[in-house]
Amino acid sequence: MSDFLPAEIELRIADAPVPYRDALEEMEARNRAIAAGEARELVWLLEHPPVYTAGTSAATNELLDRRFEVVEAGRGGRYTYHGPGQRIGYLLLDLNRRGRDVRAFVHALEGWVIDTLADVGLESWRAPGRIGIWTRDIDGSEAKIGAIGVRVRRWVTMHGFSVNLAPDLSHFGGIVPCGIAEFGVTSLARLGIDLAPEAFDAALLARAGDFLAGLKPCEFR
Repeated sequence: MSDFLPAEIELRIADAPVPYRDALEEMEARNRAIAAGEARELVWLLEHPPVYTAGTSAATNELLDRRFEVVEAGRGGRYTYHGPGQRIGYLLLDLNRRGRDVRAFVHALEGWVIDTLADVGLESWRAPGRIGIWTRDIDGSEAKIGAIGVRVRRWVTMHGFSVNLAPDLSHFGGIVPCGIAEFGVTSLARLGIDLAPEAFDAALLARAGDFLAGLKPCEFR
């Protein structure tokens, strides 16, 4: 599947859950190395043990139940849950090479997830004023199927997206996910789509070229 990425981007797919703090440390180190020209860019697909992560805008009253470890993530956004059955994609890309436009990067990342979900049979969309990826739940209401959270240091991106394949949705009950109390959270499994992580990865990587083409290279490089 690495054939879908150019040679300057490493693909890493974890074969076991990665503790969230370990992933943070790895991202920090890789960010520094990429910025220094000492490492390739990275697309990292993985899963975490259950954890609540707090973004830079997290409000304490949105943490309802500390049933799992809470980690300050350093990314944008508010509280998010990560756990088994959820596919995480971390992107460490050099925007010095791919366009110093964070909004364009986030928009392209959202589009990558939306296009991938369409390819596996689920319509999803952006919602004005609400961060994340949204779809229609089994009761007809809008619900979040994926989260987006990004940090940029030294013009190298960190963090990325999460997509709910088949997590325990009750675990989201310990937080107000992304600070949005009036909408629920759903998953592919809840919507009747049984998709293994490997199948999601294949669909995602098949769209990698479109995602990268949506980033604007800097004219001076």
